[in-house]
Amino acid sequence: MTSTVGRADSGRLRRWWDAAWDQFGHLLHEVAKFGVVGGIAFIVDVGAFNLLLHWGGTDAWLYDRPIRAKIVSTILATIVAYAGNRFWTFRHRDRVGYAREYALFFLLNGVGLAIALAFLGFSHYVLGLHSGIADNISTNGFGLVAGTLFRFWAYRTWVFPESTEPTAPTESAASEPTAVEPRPS
Repeated sequence: MTSTVGRADSGRLRRWWDAAWDQFGHLLHEVAKFGVVGGIAFIVDVGAFNLLLHWGGTDAWLYDRPIRAKIVSTILATIVAYAGNRFWTFRHRDRVGYAREYALFFLLNGVGLAIALAFLGFSHYVLGLHSGIADNISTNGFGLVAGTLFRFWAYRTWVFPESTEPTAPTESAASEPTAVEPRPS
């Protein structure tokens, strides 16, 4: 009796897992790909930000102008992120036209930039924290997390929307037997 109950429980667990994977598996794939693309864009953003702000010491191109350095580094990272997200993360989603996608992508990245700049501006100008580490923690730490959450939601919602057309039946649905209707005589 115990072995039958155990098998029934494992069958229910398996069905629950399959249903949960069908529901959320695609989201997990998108989140993982978004994370990889975001990681590459992050390296571009942080690298460019620090080069512009600190490379060469007081002779750095944008020394003592962290807001401008962040704007330039974000533009470079946005170009990298668009390519990665359009052609890898969200390649299976509808295309709404490159011009519209690109414009929306940059607009929404502008909002993400504003979020990061709010953290940087508060840290640098309100709290008076002027060190390179403080600038990086505020903009590439706190600002990055808040901006990333916003961007993932916004990209999925507006830039790379889900298809509105019905999808083909799944493999499991296609292999299920169907009732055979009697032939008219």
